[in-house]
Amino acid sequence: MKIDLTETTSSKINQALISARRDIGSPAVGMVLTLVIVTDEENAYDALKAANDSSREHPSRIIVVIKRVSRSPRARRDARLDAEIRVGSDAGSGETVVLRLHGELANHAQSVVLPLLLPDAPVVAWWPEDAPADPAKDPLGALAQRRITDTYSAEHPLDELSVRAATYRPGDTDLAWTRITPWRSMLAAALDQQPAQVISATVEGESDNPSCELLAMWLADRLGVPVERTLSGGPGLTAVRLETKNGVIVLDRPDGSLATLCMAGQPDRAVALKRRETAELLAEELRRLDPDNIYESTVKFGVERLGGPTEASSVGSGQKRQEPTGAAAPAAKKAAAKKAAAKKAASK
Repeated sequence: MKIDLTETTSSKINQALISARRDIGSPAVGMVLTLVIVTDEENAYDALKAANDSSREHPSRIIVVIKRVSRSPRARRDARLDAEIRVGSDAGSGETVVLRLHGELANHAQSVVLPLLLPDAPVVAWWPEDAPADPAKDPLGALAQRRITDTYSAEHPLDELSVRAATYRPGDTDLAWTRITPWRSMLAAALDQQPAQVISATVEGESDNPSCELLAMWLADRLGVPVERTLSGGPGLTAVRLETKNGVIVLDRPDGSLATLCMAGQPDRAVALKRRETAELLAEELRRLDPDNIYESTVKFGVERLGGPTEASSVGSGQKRQEPTGAAAPAAKKAAAKKAAAKKAASK
């Protein structure tokens, strides 16, 4: 069932949700959290599809916030709220409210969203694109216990990683970090099977791929060994090599789907390591709402401590790139300035 409301209010939206549930014969609310998606018209469809798919594992009230900044001064003064309500089969396993905020109301989205949050349920905020420099201080982010961003969607992903480190607050997380969960699990299992002191490591993957940098920082932080970052044509992460006192452990995935695990004294094994869809990543993040201390330690390790990536067609070879990533604080200021300039230009 779909209901369109024009020039409405939060109170009328709540009343429409109650009426819609009664009409489809399910007056009880069985949702476990509220997911607030902050996006634009261009990315709203893909984000909502991923959220609906993930709601089959986590029944949620999904609130999509689309800010429609008007161009003319007169239109900006004309604040208006339009809403689209979806329940039943049109809303996955929960409810969906798509909010379009026009004019001055776009600057006060939290006042519209707050009355629509499920009572006594966790709140998760997700920015598929254009996340604020400090999600915890964003008015919508301040409503949430968990704040999900994606540095992969940023114009300069490695600078964005430094921003995430500089502004980290408990509850922040990044889908670029979620993408490497299978890699971290596989490497940890390999070291359990062949316990030995790791001497060094190499991470191979695409240039400017934040997941590659996060995996390299995780290895460097947890193992306390030098980690070399090398470049390949992708897709995404392509290989990890661990040099140990008992031999070499290599996890190689050249095609983005099937990987080969090579360990000294054991036959090579094929392991499924496919690149996951956004819905799977989102569902994983919604399974835990407590602070991720491992992510905090990893992102704060610092991209600049890895040094510049090396061009390579295979792990461990190549020449140093001339321009390594800058330090966290200057990068954070640079990214924040870009976001402020973009917002100022959009409001004109």
